[in-house]
Amino acid sequence: MDTLVNLQTFVAVAETGSFSEAARRAGLAPSVIAKRIDQLEWRIRAPLFIRSTRKLTLTDVGERYLPELRHLVRQMDDTLNGMARADGELEGHIRVKIPTTLGVLYLGDLLNRFLQEQPRISMEVVLADRSVNPMEEGFDLAIGARPESYGQVQDLPLSPIRRYLCAAPAYLARRGWPDSPADLLAHDCLVLATTGTRWELQGPQGLVGVEVRPKLRSNDGMALHAAARAGQGIALLADYLVEPDLRSGDLQEVLPDMRLPGLWLKALVPVNRIDLPRIQALLLWLRQQLGETPPWTRPTAAGA
Repeated sequence: MDTLVNLQTFVAVAETGSFSEAARRAGLAPSVIAKRIDQLEWRIRAPLFIRSTRKLTLTDVGERYLPELRHLVRQMDDTLNGMARADGELEGHIRVKIPTTLGVLYLGDLLNRFLQEQPRISMEVVLADRSVNPMEEGFDLAIGARPESYGQVQDLPLSPIRRYLCAAPAYLARRGWPDSPADLLAHDCLVLATTGTRWELQGPQGLVGVEVRPKLRSNDGMALHAAARAGQGIALLADYLVEPDLRSGDLQEVLPDMRLPGLWLKALVPVNRIDLPRIQALLLWLRQQLGETPPWTRPTAAGA
């Protein structure tokens, strides 16, 4: 049992990046965490971490065996949870990655309500605006809208995402309305860093690409949303950010006859996790709460 606890500690330290954070999450003293790592290193006769005053990094041995040990620890946790389950209620831990803006506005609340309905399930939620391979990074489920797919990971659609070109009435009154995609070249544009400066629009003549000039570039959709509302320029933003503003008139759609290629919010789930009852329950919950008409597109949605 000591070896299992030590392996669990190694995985926790590797994922948090520090003894102190792993200790805080486990409710233990950092010295206990350090002792467990020392015991494991003594057992395998090799160091797992390079320790310095500035940071903690994995050795080659630690990096090589982390994915395998993470899988082993999670399998053991699942087995023990299954053996302990007496009344059929779902239990266990779920590690989830969600996009930052969508997580703050909607998904965080959905996950909290799921936990209220499943009191024996615990969850770690990581907010990140990048593509994540959940198999390699130890997630049970990664939610995102980027096109990347990975081996041994299933892509499961959750909800459509529509994107809009939009601007504040004050900006359009000051700078005029663009009549074609080419007119965007003469406008101040608010650009999401992960999307880039090339905007592609679908019109009657097919797909048109425009290399826009950024007035503001940010990796945060909420910052661009605030700038658009303040009249700083034309933004390309997802419906979960701008639907309430389009309904109220605080933002207006630009080039409404053109369409931006749609996206799908999807869940990426490792094939070795997808059959777990708690993962299936979470996927079902997300599909029920999102679906073809997600909450941000409903008239009663509380937008930010």
